[in-house]
Amino acid sequence: MPRPITLFTGQWADLPLTKLAPLAKRLGYDGVELACWGDHFEVDAAATSDKYLKEKWEVLKDNGLTCFAVSNHLIGQAVCDLIDERHKSILPPDVWGNGDPEGVRSRAAKKLMLTAKAARRFFNAKPGAKDKKAAAIVNGFTGSSIWHSIYAFPPTSQAYWEKGFADFGKRFGPILEEFEKQNANFALEVHPTEIAFDIASAQRAVAAVKGHKRFGFNYDPSHLGYQGVDYVKFIRTFGPRVFHAHMKDVWWGHGDGTVGTFGGHTSFGDARRAWDFRSVGRGDINFEEIIVALNDINYQGPLSVEWEDIRMDREHGAAESCAFLRKLDFARSAIAFDAAFDKENQ
Repeated sequence: MPRPITLFTGQWADLPLTKLAPLAKRLGYDGVELACWGDHFEVDAAATSDKYLKEKWEVLKDNGLTCFAVSNHLIGQAVCDLIDERHKSILPPDVWGNGDPEGVRSRAAKKLMLTAKAARRFFNAKPGAKDKKAAAIVNGFTGSSIWHSIYAFPPTSQAYWEKGFADFGKRFGPILEEFEKQNANFALEVHPTEIAFDIASAQRAVAAVKGHKRFGFNYDPSHLGYQGVDYVKFIRTFGPRVFHAHMKDVWWGHGDGTVGTFGGHTSFGDARRAWDFRSVGRGDINFEEIIVALNDINYQGPLSVEWEDIRMDREHGAAESCAFLRKLDFARSAIAFDAAFDKENQ
């Protein structure tokens, strides 16, 4: 059967899950990817309360929905970042604390570890779960101590960048060990401002954690295409490390020539921009090639719509994105198409 289609709830955190769940079902979705902000998935509660887990699954079940992953991008961003005042707006008070940068990073790491436990408990409590040995999936960010040096000026050496990857490895090593303990996988969404933002940096990130089996990727083509990165090659390069997949579109080369790839300090939706996120199917991403590549690596997880298009009503966009993927996706073949020519198969 084709893969289930889910809606990432991160961009809908202004709605309580009790309102978002029936809306997601009306828009055509099979399930949701729960964000760890708003009231959609509270890490501390999920890590300690069976009652909370039961109630969360009841909301989903009552609306004919399921869940395959939780996402804690905001906490993950603070693990390796150079902390400044912007982080206060995205972090819970118990992680921000007094704002001391190293304290913030340390508390964020502990919260991300707790997310692994919370996710494991959540999926263990899934009604009718047949395979409780399957790894729980936690999508997220890592932050980066070296993103600010992306343009390599003042002149930047490989040794300087290697310190950044070493810092990532040092901070995420214990996190991934906790994920191993909890039978959970961490799926980094490769993205500008993270330790990995293209194929080359993703390969260095894997090496920095010594190929830890719990480290992989939440594939998202929208962050690769406008950079000029081969977003289909990413799938084939990392294969079994693609733990989860976001379906998100982007267009590029549509501005007026005054703003380039770096964004010109303009806001999303500014007509001068060279690139912007679009509703799925309306940008320049070739989703047909993505579906084929996902089938080739035998990816069996959901297609999770992370819907962003600042020019479009989000309910309209989320509905059309789901319909687009429903029509496009297809199950992987179990036989060779010409096998019927063989007399042994007749």
